[in-house]
Parts: sequence; structure tokens; C-alpha cells
Amino acid sequence: MNPDIPLQLLGGITAREFLRDYWQKKPLLIRQAIPDFESPIDPDELAGLTLEEEIESRLIIENGVRPWELRRGPFAEDEFSKLPETEWTLLVQAVDQFVPEVSELLDNFRFLPSWRIDDVMISYAAPGGSVGPHFDNYDVFLLQGHGKRHWKIGQMCDTDSPLLEHADLRILADFQGSDEWTLEPGDMLYLPPRLAHWGVAVDDCLTYSVGFRAPSAAEVLTHFTDFLSQFMSDEERYTDADVQPVSDPHQIQRDALDRLKALLAEHMGDERLLLTWFGQFMTEPRYPEMVTGPELDEAELLDSLEQGAILIRNPSARLAWSEVDEDLLLFASGQSRLLPGRLRELLKLVCAADALHIDNLGQWLANDDARNLLCELVKQGSLGFADE
Repeated sequence: MNPDIPLQLLGGITAREFLRDYWQKKPLLIRQAIPDFESPIDPDELAGLTLEEEIESRLIIENGVRPWELRRGPFAEDEFSKLPETEWTLLVQAVDQFVPEVSELLDNFRFLPSWRIDDVMISYAAPGGSVGPHFDNYDVFLLQGHGKRHWKIGQMCDTDSPLLEHADLRILADFQGSDEWTLEPGDMLYLPPRLAHWGVAVDDCLTYSVGFRAPSAAEVLTHFTDFLSQFMSDEERYTDADVQPVSDPHQIQRDALDRLKALLAEHMGDERLLLTWFGQFMTEPRYPEMVTGPELDEAELLDSLEQGAILIRNPSARLAWSEVDEDLLLFASGQSRLLPGRLRELLKLVCAADALHIDNLGQWLANDDARNLLCELVKQGSLGFADE
């Protein structure tokens, strides 16, 4: 994608301008980001998804048995008929992993790294429905899919922002509204992290939320150090050879702290390990149990492809790649694999192509490393046969 071509999705500005002026800085309202948009899923189909065990869903009723009552799916089919006519919201996570037409919407956001995209959540709201004023710690694009929703934006927030007392929902106790707009189908609102916002359904409406992965510093430190510990022996310890006699045995001297910092820096500064961990962490599937594959060997895979089989990415899988000196690292659903640099174009194809088949794989099927890679991705479950 050319970053200097104006995009309808961004209101006629370029990706470069958007990233420079708005991304993680300030909101942007885009009228008719997707002109004449028709939602690929209707409210009844969305509700139907919440009957399934593997679907993550929530129901928020503003005036239920208690204020802002929260119920978690899966739901019984008759539960929706018992709801009030107004002021409730159904939220369904990761709809892109279950409805291919919803997943296709993400093609509009390819000016951003795909490994940063988390999922597409879809919310249905009855008139007056809302989840209350709140803020997120990640970027989000809010695309109106059906009906109208009125949005207000407010102040920048943080962990000290006062919240209502609620066991499960983070609803702001103090919302300082500034701008507000009513969005219709095809309109979109971009919000940077920590900006307070409050959406209320004008009528029956569907809203698509494209959210982004943004690990906290605490997550990074916790998970990276856990990852590093796998590569350290028990003999690697704090040492103080050549230490000088101390005048006060109870004092921790500055040189002890310097030795400790050096011990940490030796491992924390390993860029190759950091990249490996980061790629694995950012490609971990939301639902790991949905990334499984069959046992097969390279001969079976090659035979299937020669007979016209088509490989597609598992909707729950996540793929990315990077460079390591002369080699490449492929990250697939939380795992990594070091590969020779000559497979660069294959990795790009595997990560980007809608489908892999005998025509676009072509010469790669004669390469031992390439065949082995494709076979392993199928066995892992990141790739699967289209007819399955």
C-alpha cells in the first residue's frame, strides 16, 4: 500500500498523514469511511453467535437487577426475548475469526502492521443502549454498521481517573464531554488510547470496533523475563569477585547495584531473544484451542496440492515475520522458526495471501525447506485446507 495515496477510509488523507497527525494523538471523525456500507452480519446473526460455547460475549443492561448489570455468554436462545425494549447492549468479541466477511474488513487497515490488530468486536444496542462512559488503553476504530449511534468524547484518562464501583465494568465516574457526533452506516470514528468516550444508540444499531494489541509494560517485563529464564542455567548468579572490604556490613553498596544491573543488562539487551519473544507474544492466538492441525507428511501435502487442494490461514491464527542477520524468523500463532533468507518471498506470500495453491506456490514446492515449512504450518493448524 502506497502511504502517500489519499484513502477514503481516512477521509481523504494519506496513511502517512494519519499516522503523523492522529495515530495515538487525537481523534478523527470520518464521514462515509466506507461509502454505502452494508453490514455483513445482521443483529439476529450476531445474537445467534452468542449461543455457541466458543464465542466470547457479554450483555450489559443499564437498568437491570442492578445498575449496569453484566451477563456473560453463552446465552440461551430465549434470553433475548426477555430483555427490555431499550437500554441494553450485546458485545461479541473476535467476530472476524468466525465470519469471513467480517474478517475481510481488516483489509482496509493494511496501512498498519497486521500483528498489531487484535480483533473485530461487534456490538448490538437497543435504543438508548450503552456501556457507559469509559476509556481504553489501546487504539480503536469505531465503524457504524447499522442504525445510528451518538458518540461523545471527553478527557484523557489514566489509572487515577475515578470509576464507578463495579466488579466487572470500568465506567468513568466523571465524564467531561467535549465534542459529539451521530454516526450513520459507513461513518467511522478513530480514538487514540486513554481518551474518554461514550456511545449511546439512537435506534437499533450495530457498531464494529477494530481494536489493537498494546501490551502493558508490566506484561512485557513479566512475560519476557519468563521467556528469558528458559535459556539461563542455575549457575548464572549474582557474583562479586574482587569485592572490596566494607566498613558497614549492613549497607548495600553502589557497586553491588552496578553488578546487578550488569547481570540484567547482559540478558535483557539480547535483541535476538527480545525479537523472538516479541514475535511469539504478539502472534499468540486469542483462542489457542482453535489452532490445531492434522498429522501429515510432506508427500501427502504435495499430493493434495497437486490434486487442486487450497491452503488458507486459520482465522484464529496470527502470522508475522522479521529479519535476523542473514536469516529470517517466522512467527506463527505464538511459535517461531528460524529460516534461511532465500525464503523471504515465500514468507511474505504465506503471511499475506488469501489462499495458497499449486499456482502461486509453484517453484517453492521443489524446495525442501519450503515444503517442510508448509507442512509444519498445516500440522500446527496455522494453515488448513479450504474444504475443511
